[in-house]
Amino acid sequence: MTDVTKPQSPFKVVIPARHGASRLPGKPLVDIGGKPLIAHVWERARKSLAAEILVATDDARIEHVCRGFGAETLMTSTHHPSGSDRIGEAMRLRAWEADTIIVNLQGDEPCVPAALINQVAATLEQHPELGMATLSAPINAAQALSDPHIVKVVTDAEGRALYFSRAPIPWHRDAFLGDRAQLPSGLTLQRHIGLYAYRVGFLARFLAWPPAPLEQVEALEQLRVLWHGERIQVEEACAPLGPGVDTREDIPAVLEWLGLAA
Repeated sequence: MTDVTKPQSPFKVVIPARHGASRLPGKPLVDIGGKPLIAHVWERARKSLAAEILVATDDARIEHVCRGFGAETLMTSTHHPSGSDRIGEAMRLRAWEADTIIVNLQGDEPCVPAALINQVAATLEQHPELGMATLSAPINAAQALSDPHIVKVVTDAEGRALYFSRAPIPWHRDAFLGDRAQLPSGLTLQRHIGLYAYRVGFLARFLAWPPAPLEQVEALEQLRVLWHGERIQVEEACAPLGPGVDTREDIPAVLEWLGLAA
């Protein structure tokens, strides 16, 4: 039986890295335990089974640093609204074939286990009828369910996404009429992990669609896929995901996860 956590065919990892993050300008170059953040992300990708790893950036300073530690880089436009758009430019410049699988490894995720990179690529590979796959993890605390910064996902019987939301979904009507401080028993609740695999041909179609109303309301790009009637395969992550970096306040948790805390 094929191991659904290890892809059998080559795949690519693209790390979109922009300089102008509003909450932490210059984020890819922020020092994390003596290395720039982007170096940690690239090292995570290097531990995966990816056949090619590419940093797609919009800034010469990021390009210079990445080339200094050996990463292949590609300069892209400063006007892309999302990492997916930046990856789209990279795949067009490289003229990758339509069935090529690309993993979008966000440039502010230095604690993604290589096993998850392999898993999301393998998940998409196992579903040739689909163009996109992603991962999820169990929600074990009521606080996480109500936190709008934690995206929830509900899937069907075959593991395909029905909806993503910042709101608590699914809503257990009877249980939450009583105590909302406790998670209801007998119900599987999942948080979305923002690690995506796409086929090149699918991503080209996705980027040609205008933003969907639900996507704009929830500020969740993946809802554009569901809005247009396409499906996303969701697999429960085979390993825990470490913390990402949104602000400087996130760095101590990252250092601890990486074993670099003083």
